[in-house]
Amino acid sequence: MITELDIVEETNAERIVSLLRDDIIRLALKPGDPVSESEMALRFGVSRQPVREALIRLSQMGLVTVRARRTTRVVPISEQAVLNARFAREALEVEIMRKAAARDHSGWGEALEPLLIAQEEAATSQNVSAFHALDEAFHRKIAELAEVEFVWDLIDAQKAQLDRVRFMTLDSNLKLSLAEHRDITEAILAGRADAAERVLRTHLGKITAHLELGRKRFPAYFIPR
Repeated sequence: MITELDIVEETNAERIVSLLRDDIIRLALKPGDPVSESEMALRFGVSRQPVREALIRLSQMGLVTVRARRTTRVVPISEQAVLNARFAREALEVEIMRKAAARDHSGWGEALEPLLIAQEEAATSQNVSAFHALDEAFHRKIAELAEVEFVWDLIDAQKAQLDRVRFMTLDSNLKLSLAEHRDITEAILAGRADAAERVLRTHLGKITAHLELGRKRFPAYFIPR
């Protein structure tokens, strides 16, 4: 029988997963950093049980290591895991783009343009955190407008390792990312599925360069080759 306490702890675990994942992606928690159950319980004002559940889920995402009687730590970045995430994202998001291009686009411009304007402001001010959040919102909004937001949820569940690398190197090409987002928008609104797919593949294909730059900037954050 599911109790009210079970529901509360499940809700708390989901909240903690989201916040800690964000900390890891944004390098507030760096590879190798310890993650203490007791400290996290104090931070979030909860018992240790939802923290323990959250850490298990983060472990399943490949973001922390959880071992009995050992300190839980943020895992270093695996290049292969990043490339695997890119493959999964590209395979799924190409289909989102093609479906989006085939839809009626009434109101789509009004929905997407504010996100693009906000991205331009973030790029101009080199606000990487804001741009990263707006980047996510842009891609999710396309899936939502195409009525396949559930596919973006599948992508989101697989791409945490990819996001860590993108965040640490995103400042290197904010303007280019924005230009590609505008090209994707233009292609979708014109109903040109092939063009939208082509730009998306180019957009996501930059992860190889991001990996090299990330290794150069933060070599200690990566699993040695």
